[in-house]
Amino acid sequence: MRLAWVRSAARGAAVGALLAVSVVDLLVASDTGYALWPPVIVLLAGLTAVLWPSARRPRWLTPQLRASAPALLSFLYTAGSLLRHRNAPFGPGEIAVLLCLLFIAVRHCPPRWAMVCGLSCAGALLATPARYFRTLWAGDEAPLYELVGLILVGLTAGLAAYLRSLDYRRTVAIAETRRGERLAISADLHDFVAHHVTGILVQTQMARMMAPDRPEELDPVLAAIEGAATQALASMRRTVGVLRDTRSPASDLRPVGELATIADLAKGFMSPGQQVILDRHTDVPDDLPHEVQTAAFRVVQEALTNVRRHAADATQVTVALRYDARQLEVTVTDDGRGGTQLPAAAHGGGFGLVGLRERVTALGGELHTGPRAGQGWELRAVLPTGGN
Repeated sequence: MRLAWVRSAARGAAVGALLAVSVVDLLVASDTGYALWPPVIVLLAGLTAVLWPSARRPRWLTPQLRASAPALLSFLYTAGSLLRHRNAPFGPGEIAVLLCLLFIAVRHCPPRWAMVCGLSCAGALLATPARYFRTLWAGDEAPLYELVGLILVGLTAGLAAYLRSLDYRRTVAIAETRRGERLAISADLHDFVAHHVTGILVQTQMARMMAPDRPEELDPVLAAIEGAATQALASMRRTVGVLRDTRSPASDLRPVGELATIADLAKGFMSPGQQVILDRHTDVPDDLPHEVQTAAFRVVQEALTNVRRHAADATQVTVALRYDARQLEVTVTDDGRGGTQLPAAAHGGGFGLVGLRERVTALGGELHTGPRAGQGWELRAVLPTGGN
C-alpha cells in the first residue's frame, strides 16, 4: 500500500508539473501579444493524449494517434508562423508534452509505427525554435536550442526504448512461464490417469478371477471400475481442455500435492516468531478431484513462498479451506507490513502468480490477491469442484 501511495503521489506531481509548464506557455504567448488559440489547441491535444486515463481511453485512441495528432498540430503551428512571417513563441509546456508523446511513441506504438510516430514527435519538437528565430541554423541561440533539443530527444527515446526492451523480455518470460505451467499440468494429467487406470486394471483382474466362482459379487467390483474410469475420463477431459485453450492467461515443474499434504506444508513453513494456522473446515472432503487438490496445494505453496519473500516480518499466517459442495475456497492471509530480510536476488522473478493464475483459471476458478483492510496481504482462490 505504501508503494501504491508513492506511485500515486509521483504521478500526481508529474501531472501538476506538466500543467504548470503548460500555463507558462500561455503566459509567454500572452506577453508577446501572439494569439492564444494556436498554443491552446496544441497543448489541449497534447495534454489529452498524455493524461487521458488508460481505463477510460476509447479503443480508437491508439498510441500512434495519441503521438502523431498533437505532433502534426505542432508542425502546423510552426508552419503557420513561418508563412505569416511573424515570430511565434515556444515554451517548456509544449516541449514537455512532445517529449511525453515521443516516449509513448517509442515504448507503446506497434513496431511498424514506433519509428514513424517517434520521428514525427522529435521533428515537431526540433522545429519549434524556427517560430521565433525564423531559421534553425543562423545566429548563436538557435543552434544551442537545437542541441538541447537533440539531447532531450535522445535521452527520452533511449529511456523509452530500454523500457520497451524490458517489456518484451517480461512478455517472453511470462510466455515461457505459462508454457512451463502447461507442461506441469500435462504431467499432472499423466499422474491422474495413470492412478485411475492402474486401479481399473487391478479391479479388472479381480473381476476376471471372481467371474467363474462368485458372479454374485461382481457388481461392487464393476461399480468400482466404472467409477475409476469416470474419474479418469473427467480428469483427462478437464486437463486436455486446458491445454487446448490457448486463450487462458502460466513455472517450473513441481510435485503434485493433495489436501492432506497442506498440513505438512504449513508445518514446515513455520519458523521462530512466525506461526502458521491451518483452518480447514470439517466439511472439506478428502476425495476432491485430483486437479483441484493439486491447484489448492499450489495456491498455499505459492502464497507461503511469497510471505517468506516479501513479508518476512509477518507473525501470523492463516491458511483457510472452505467447501460448499460446488467449490473449494482457499485463502492465505498474513499480518506482515512488507518487511523482508531476504536479498533482492532471492525475491524471484515475479512469475509465480502468473503460473498460479494459469492453473486456477484453467479449472474455471478465480484468483484474487491484494492488501488486507488493516495490514498484511491476502491471496484467495476459488476452485470449482464439479459438485451439484
